[in-house]
Amino acid sequence: MSPFLLTRTLPVDATDAALRADVLDGLTRNPKSLPPKWFYDAHGSALFEEITRLKEYYPTRAEREILLARAGDIAEGSGARTLIELGSGSSEKTRYLLDALPGPHTYVPVDVSESALRGAAQALLAERPGLSVHALIADFTQPLELPDSPGPRLVAFLGGTLGNLLPGERAEFLRAVRARLVPGDSLLLGTDLVKDEATLVAAYDDAAGVTAAFNKNVLRVVNRELAADFPPDDFDHVALWDAEHEWIEMRLRARRALTVKIRELDLVVPFEEGEELRTEISAKFREEGVRGELAMAGLRLDRWWTDTAGRFALSLSTAR
Repeated sequence: MSPFLLTRTLPVDATDAALRADVLDGLTRNPKSLPPKWFYDAHGSALFEEITRLKEYYPTRAEREILLARAGDIAEGSGARTLIELGSGSSEKTRYLLDALPGPHTYVPVDVSESALRGAAQALLAERPGLSVHALIADFTQPLELPDSPGPRLVAFLGGTLGNLLPGERAEFLRAVRARLVPGDSLLLGTDLVKDEATLVAAYDDAAGVTAAFNKNVLRVVNRELAADFPPDDFDHVALWDAEHEWIEMRLRARRALTVKIRELDLVVPFEEGEELRTEISAKFREEGVRGELAMAGLRLDRWWTDTAGRFALSLSTAR
C-alpha cells in the first residue's frame, strides 16, 4: 500500500460555493459578519505564520511548550496508533505527537487545502519512512467520514480553533466528534485560557500591525474571488475583549460612509461611518467550562495540561 493516500470529500467547487454563501449571509445581516476561515489564502496564511512569531502572540509558543513537555504523556494516555488532526494546515506541531506515538502508525490530516495536505505529507514522509498518511480534503465543521485506520485513534484539534466557534457551534462540533469515537479513542483539544484583558487584546492587536493586515486580508479575498471593490484602507482593525462572553472579537470599522459592490453576487452593501464588520471571535476558556462542554457532548476530561505560565491548555478526553 502506498504510504500516502489523498481522499477528496468536498466537491471541487465547494470552497467557492461556501465563500459565496458566507458573504451573502454575513453581509446582509445586522450586524455584519464574515467567518474567520476566509483569512487564510496564501497571503493570509503567511501573515498568520508571522503573527505566531510576534512577542505579543503567546498561544502558539504556549501550546508548543505543552507539546514538548507532555507529548509522551499524551501518547501514553491515548495509546494511539492513529493520529487524526482536524484543520491540520502545515502539520508543524504534529511532529511532536508523531515522534511520541509508538510506530509504525498512521496519520490522518484533515484540511480544506489540497496543497497544504500534500506539502505537509511530503515533508513528514521524508522524515518518517515508516509513517502512513491518509489525507482528507474536508471541512471539519461538516459531517465527516473518517477512513479505516488502526486503533486506538487520537483526534487532535489544536491551536485554540475551538474558540472561533460560537457556543452553539462548539456544542454541535463536539457532539459530532464524539459520534465518531469508538471505545479506546481519545480527543486532544487545545484551548486558550482566560487571562488579563491587556495580554489578550495585545495578542490580537500587535504593535507592528501584522494582525491588522491579516484582518484586512479577508476584504482582499472577497475582492479577488467575488469581484468586489472593498477599499481595505478605509477600514480600521479593531480588537476588543468581551468580558460577558469571555472572548476576543476582531472587527473592521468603516472610516467613512461607503458602498461596496460585490459583482459576482449582484450585491450592494452599504456601510455607515463607524459601522463594524465582525471577522472573528476567539473564545477563552476555564477548566471547569471546558469540562462542562465536553461532558455535554458525551466526553470525559481525563487529563489537563497547561504551559508554565497557565496561558494555554491541552486536554485529553475519552467517550463517556
